[in-house]
Amino acid sequence: MLTLVTGCGNNYRPVVTAINPVGPAAQPSKFAVVISDPGTAASPAPGLVTFVDFAGDTVLITANIGVNPYYLILNSGGTTGFTLNGDHTLTSFDVDTSLLTSNINQTTLLPNANPVSLFPEGASTYVADPGLGAVSQFTSASGSLALSLQQNFPIASPYTPIYTVGVAGAPRAYAISQNTTGANGIVSTIETTSNTVDSVTIPVGKTPVYGVMTADARRAFILNEGDGTETVINAQTNLLDTFTPLNPATGQPLPVTSTIADPAAVAPIWADFAPVRNEMVVANQGDGVHPGSLSVISIPLCSANALPSNPNCDPSNPIDAVGFGTVQANIPVGVRPVMVGVVQDVNNSRAYVANGGDLSLPCAVATPVAGVTTGCSVSVIDLNTNTVIATIPLPTNPTNSNSSVTVVANGHPNYLAVTSGTPTSKVYVTSGESNFMTVIRTDTDAVDTTVPLQGSGVSVRVTLP
Repeated sequence: MLTLVTGCGNNYRPVVTAINPVGPAAQPSKFAVVISDPGTAASPAPGLVTFVDFAGDTVLITANIGVNPYYLILNSGGTTGFTLNGDHTLTSFDVDTSLLTSNINQTTLLPNANPVSLFPEGASTYVADPGLGAVSQFTSASGSLALSLQQNFPIASPYTPIYTVGVAGAPRAYAISQNTTGANGIVSTIETTSNTVDSVTIPVGKTPVYGVMTADARRAFILNEGDGTETVINAQTNLLDTFTPLNPATGQPLPVTSTIADPAAVAPIWADFAPVRNEMVVANQGDGVHPGSLSVISIPLCSANALPSNPNCDPSNPIDAVGFGTVQANIPVGVRPVMVGVVQDVNNSRAYVANGGDLSLPCAVATPVAGVTTGCSVSVIDLNTNTVIATIPLPTNPTNSNSSVTVVANGHPNYLAVTSGTPTSKVYVTSGESNFMTVIRTDTDAVDTTVPLQGSGVSVRVTLP
């Protein structure tokens, strides 16, 4: 059984200096929010958060955050950002063009804390912390960004927390934990209304690393890197989901299961949804030397239109539609894909995969040479045909079209974010080896420009999908 440990004390509360906002009043409708690290191992320095205007690809503000930032997330409304930093702090800030360094809230973490991810939900922020062997709940008062530790949800040995899955307004979130012995992992259920943890855990696959929940909060998918599968949880019943996928070659039912298995997938590490298509796309990293792949998985729930094939369907508590969990395609992409994003437009017809390349080799200037250079690129997948329609090399010596400045190599990409728009959607890519972020236009599937960050790129998020 999981028990609760309450944390308190002024040592773990941020000091906030109130300063009247200054700067431009009007804000563009969309931002890319990116964090970068100008320091080095020998000379650490405060990290930076930069807001980039979607419309003009211009830098709107830059402010200091914690030293050596390594994790960034925005709340569901895209109005608040959070970072985890190497100086043992958690920072929070308004996504606003009037943001100043003085307005950024900083919380000092408990001794021995070593957080790896966080999930904001309402007034609570849940932090997965292997150092404490717990998921920590931080809270903020109404109208305030100042965070204070409320309690820890300990995770029983031999498990260690790695990630928390949820969506805004969901009655529960799931804390993913790996087994330190290499056996199967578990998820712990956090009841977000009462902020309690259920005593019974849910088994998942080997080395779970990531998870996603559908926007309706009815299904959660846990990506198990160690055995190449995805465990499906029915978040309505809080039990493993059971479904009958179809053989894509014959259309015949496969055995009832709670696990999506793609025989061609190796090391699934990231996923996104194409909700218009009732599909989930999963980036499979592979072995880091040979091409990875993208799995396209059908995940429809029954609806009024699906009732003829689901006679027992209750529209108020949908069950899985026929074909749920069917792997429709496994599409080869570049070496070591790290992330995938779907353009959330009216068609959901494109997915973009950032290919990190072989880390032991430098990025190719043009065409990769086996054993000499590697491809650092973005693959464009047409989800109508499930084929790669373009491979976009990331610039190795790009020219910034806004300033006509030649910049250093972009290197191996580490993060990707996609946002829709008219006349073009955009894809943002960062690299830990570059002080510039690459911007790709989706109408041309070509690099549009690069944006200066004043530090090596760590992560990028967008305020609107």
